[in-house]
Amino acid sequence: MESNLFQKAVTTVKELTTDQSPSTAEILIDKLIAWKVEFVFGLIGDGINPIMEALRQRQDQIKFIAVRHEEAAAFMAAGYAKYTGKLGVCLGTSGPGAVHLLNGLYDAAMESTPVLAITGAPFHDVLGTQYTQDVDMVSLLKDITVYNVMVNGPQQAQTVVDLACRTALMNPGVAHLCLAKDVQKQSLAKDEASKDGENLRGSSTFMPRVQVPSPDDLAEVAQLLNEGKRVMILAGRGALDARAEVEQVAEKLAAPVAKALLGKAVLPDDSPYTTGGIGHLGTLPSQQMMEECDTLLILGSNMPYVDFYPKAGQARAVQIDHDPKRIGLRYPVEIGLSGDVRATLKALLPLLQTQPDRRFLEVAQQRMADWRQSLSEVETGDAKRIKPQFLVAEVSRLLAADAVVALDTGAHTVFAARHWQIRPAQQLALSGNLATMAPGLPYAIAAQLAYPGRQCVAMVGDGGFTMLMGELATAVRYQLPVKIIIFKNNSLSMDYYEQKVLGYPDFGADLTTIDFVKIAEACGAEGYRCTQKEAVVPTLKKAFGNTQPAVIEVLVDPDQAPAAPDKVLENTFE
Repeated sequence: MESNLFQKAVTTVKELTTDQSPSTAEILIDKLIAWKVEFVFGLIGDGINPIMEALRQRQDQIKFIAVRHEEAAAFMAAGYAKYTGKLGVCLGTSGPGAVHLLNGLYDAAMESTPVLAITGAPFHDVLGTQYTQDVDMVSLLKDITVYNVMVNGPQQAQTVVDLACRTALMNPGVAHLCLAKDVQKQSLAKDEASKDGENLRGSSTFMPRVQVPSPDDLAEVAQLLNEGKRVMILAGRGALDARAEVEQVAEKLAAPVAKALLGKAVLPDDSPYTTGGIGHLGTLPSQQMMEECDTLLILGSNMPYVDFYPKAGQARAVQIDHDPKRIGLRYPVEIGLSGDVRATLKALLPLLQTQPDRRFLEVAQQRMADWRQSLSEVETGDAKRIKPQFLVAEVSRLLAADAVVALDTGAHTVFAARHWQIRPAQQLALSGNLATMAPGLPYAIAAQLAYPGRQCVAMVGDGGFTMLMGELATAVRYQLPVKIIIFKNNSLSMDYYEQKVLGYPDFGADLTTIDFVKIAEACGAEGYRCTQKEAVVPTLKKAFGNTQPAVIEVLVDPDQAPAAPDKVLENTFE
C-alpha cells in the first residue's frame, strides 16, 4: 500500500515537472513582454504568487518594481504612461492590495492615461462566499475601466491580455485583468479549449489610431477661424505633441495661446505666442485675452474652470479633441472635430489665412511682459521668510534643460504653475483632473526609471509627501537619484485658505511638524534643510549635484496665498 502511494506521488511529481506548457501567469507575463512593457509596479502578496514567480523567471526581460504601498504602484504606472505615452502596468494582490490601487487608477482614468491593472483573487471556488480577501474587483473597477475582465484560464488569457493592452492604448484609459490564484498557475495543456475558442489567439501588434476630420469639416473650421478678428487658442494635454503646429496656427491667426496646466509643456513659457496658464492657477493676461476674444480654438483641453472661458455668446468656438464626449462640454462650440490634434492641425494649416491685423497678439505680448515683471517683483520681495514663489523661481532657473518634473497637489501647485518657466525639452506630470495628493514622489520615481539619464524632480507639499513618503525607500532600493523638494509650512494651506474665504475658522488644516531630513536619512537618502532665503540657491545646487536620492526640506512662508490671477499682487485668496 505504501509502495503504491509512493509511486503515485512520484508519478504526480513527474507530471508536474515534465509539463512544459505555460501557465496562465506565464502567458500573462510573456504577453506583457511582447507588448514591450518595461516595468510592472506592485507589491507582493499570496494572491499573486504565481504571477510573481513568472516575473522572477523573466526578470532579464521585464522588471518588477517593488513598492511600499499599492497606491504608489498605481501612481507610478500612471506617471510612467503620462511621461512616455507607453502602457503603464501595476499589480496588486487579492483584496486589500487590489483595493489600494484604486486612487491611482482613478488618476489615470480621469486623464485618459493607458494603464493596465492586474489584480489577484482567492481560489476560484470560494469567490462569492465571503471568503478572506474576496473583493469583487471587476465590479469595483467598472466605473473607470475601458476593459475589465475576470480571467478564467490560460486559454482565455491568450486572447484577453492582448485585448486589454490594445484597448488601454487605443481608447486611452485603464484596463483591468483579475485572476484567481489557482487560475494563475493552471497549465495551458490542462485547460481544454471549447469548440468556439480552440483557434482563438490574440496579437501584440498595435498601430496608434490617427484620426483626421473630413476635408469638408476642415474647410468649415478654416472659414470660421479666418473670419475671426481676435482669435484665442486654449491648448491642453491633447496638444502636447503638436507644438510646431500650434505655433504655426498661432502665427497665422495672430492668436495668443493660453495653456491648461496639463498642457503647460505644449509651448515653452518664453514663447512669444503664449500667455501662460489659464484658470485659478493661471495668469492675468490669459484671463484678459479670454475676456476680449471673439473666436476660441480649443485644442485637446478639458480645462474645467468655466468661469475662465469667454462669456456665453461672446465668442464663436471650435474644439478639436480625440474624445468626442468632451466636445462642447465646457463651452458651447459651433464646430467640434473628433480627431488627433496634431494631424488635424497639419491638415488645417494650408486652409488658414494669415491675419494681417496683429494687434490682439501684440496686446497679449505686452501684457505678458508686464505680468512677468510683476511676478519677478513678487519673487524678489524683501520678505525675510522664504516665499514659495521665490523657491519655485530659483528651482526653475536651476533645473536641467531637459528636466522631468512631477507636481503634487496643494498650494505649492499654484506657485509652480505660475513661477516655473518651462523650457522646450522639459516635461511635466501632475494629477490634473482627480487632483489627488500624494503622486509627486511616485511620479518622479517612474520618470527616473523611464529616463535614467535625465534629472527628475518632484515639487511637493509636506501634506502630500507624508502620505506616501515610504516610497523614498523604493527610490533608494533602485538607486534612483530623484530630487524631492518639500514646500514645508506645517499646514494643508490650500484647505486653510479655502476655510478662510468661506468664513470658517481654521480647523484641521495644521500638521504636526516632521523632520524630513531624518526621514530621508532613515530611508538611506540624502537630506537637506533650508530655513533662510540666502541658503536656498546653494542648497539646491548641492542637492541637484548629488547622485543619490535626495530630499530638500524648505520652510516656506505660510502667509503667501495661492491667489487667483487677478489677486496675485494683493496676496489674497478669494
